[in-house]
Amino acid sequence: MRVFVILPAAGIGTRMAAGTHGAAPKQFLSIGGVPVLVRSLRAFLEVPRVDVVCVAVRASERERVEAQIKEFALGPRVRVVEGGDSRQESVGNALAALESADEDLVLVHDAVRPLIDAATIERTIEAVEKHGAAIVGLPAVDTIKQVERTAEGAIITATIPRERVVLAQTPQGARVGLLRGAFAEAEADGFAGTDEASLLERAGIEVAVVPGSAKNFKITQPGDIELAEFYLKQAGAR
Repeated sequence: MRVFVILPAAGIGTRMAAGTHGAAPKQFLSIGGVPVLVRSLRAFLEVPRVDVVCVAVRASERERVEAQIKEFALGPRVRVVEGGDSRQESVGNALAALESADEDLVLVHDAVRPLIDAATIERTIEAVEKHGAAIVGLPAVDTIKQVERTAEGAIITATIPRERVVLAQTPQGARVGLLRGAFAEAEADGFAGTDEASLLERAGIEVAVVPGSAKNFKITQPGDIELAEFYLKQAGAR
């Protein structure tokens, strides 16, 4: 049984453009002199059980990514495929490119969550082995309110108990056959999900939750680069 990882990295990153980092896609911004995407790749390459990491990128960025793979000596376990206009399309392209069996495992991880740790990756692999599908999730700390949107904002309609809520992170994984089946069903029905778990849930597949970490956050807005560098400095990492 092999373990595959998909990093969808075809995003444009428009929310970062308002900050001091310019309009560069988030995955190519630098954290401590190392691109975000490279840090995410390194995290998975440090896990011995991972056989292949497949990066889905825009055709226009393929040369840049391949140059970074060479520059940072990431090795032959990294493959590059062309991504799509959406996360779902990018992951679907990568899934189609994997030379894998249905019983193999595949994890999908946001390319812009560079601080994922090896222990969490290993726990996710183990959970997928045991349950067939799993995601990393962070327990909710704040009180969660359900609302109804109005022209003037929102009106609270219910309070959701915190113990019934987790904040979804990545990696999100499943047996290859299960994830391919969920993607095929979604494509046939014209359904667009927010993440891999939403497609698995829709296909009637139970998804287990692996405890996440606040450090496994997504580089999204101005200030996130500085926060990531702070965490790395705390850990004494380079």
